[in-house]
Amino acid sequence: MAKGFSYLLKSQNQIAVTTSRRQHLLWLAREYFELTKPKVVALIVFTAVVGMFLSTPSSLPLDILILGTLGIALAAGSAAAFNHILDQRDDAVMARTRSRPLPTGQLNGRQALMFAIVLGVLSMIILVKWVNVLTAVLTFITLIGYSVIYTIYLKHATSQNIVIGGAAGAAPPMLGWTAVTGEVTGDALLLFLIIFIWTPPHFWALALYRKQEYARAGIPMLPVTHGSRYTRLQILLYTILLTAITMLPFATGMSGWLYFLGAMILNVGFLSYSYKLYRHYSDALARKTFFYSIQYLALLFALLLIDHYRVYIHEALQSALY
Repeated sequence: MAKGFSYLLKSQNQIAVTTSRRQHLLWLAREYFELTKPKVVALIVFTAVVGMFLSTPSSLPLDILILGTLGIALAAGSAAAFNHILDQRDDAVMARTRSRPLPTGQLNGRQALMFAIVLGVLSMIILVKWVNVLTAVLTFITLIGYSVIYTIYLKHATSQNIVIGGAAGAAPPMLGWTAVTGEVTGDALLLFLIIFIWTPPHFWALALYRKQEYARAGIPMLPVTHGSRYTRLQILLYTILLTAITMLPFATGMSGWLYFLGAMILNVGFLSYSYKLYRHYSDALARKTFFYSIQYLALLFALLLIDHYRVYIHEALQSALY
């Protein structure tokens, strides 16, 4: 009986140790996953996938869709992890970022560095071996542009940091395009241009209600260096320019009336927020403008995708209904 009790106790201890180990691994996985900025990367990957589908009038090769998406996603995650490493001192000062894995000590710099390198190397291997060299080169340039040029230099050097550095964030749909076609075309550059012009009003809305945090961290964001009113004017002007730029896919024949009408509705919303923000500022309105801008971009690219396949969607609906 004593033997049986001892065996039972030993089994329970082993189960407890196994459970504890599993929980620790899950916790560690969550912390590493957080290094990739998953919400940001999700939007990046979505625009890249849309770029893939827009690049061809026919069906998309499944291997390119899977491997191209994986390669671009891994590179984006790698860039985000490098950003965590290089920004950890600033992150510790700002309320928005002080709970990230490195400022809290949940992970250390060496762990994050190894993780970032592994993701970056895997990305390059996948893109070179199974997609194409052009996409790999452009993705590598984008990774360096964001994680090194923007984070180390531009972010602390100029109030136009987000304008110049926005080129890295605007690349994903172009990367998706080249993954399928192996070339950079005018339409691919147009997708790049839309995100490039969208980035400043999107990020400056955030910088407005986080102005004091950026000032404490010594980061010369536009509201810190030029004040709130000037920044709000720039947001309005960029939104007007964005409205014009987002009409180009329709003007060039890249998309049809469905996209045009949907984009107009989205632009009216963005312009409304930007104008109200310029006239009557509040932190709450700046926050709403920031979150609307995220929805705006996601819906705009969804419209491009739906419009691109509108004939197939129409035929599918007819087949289903009749």
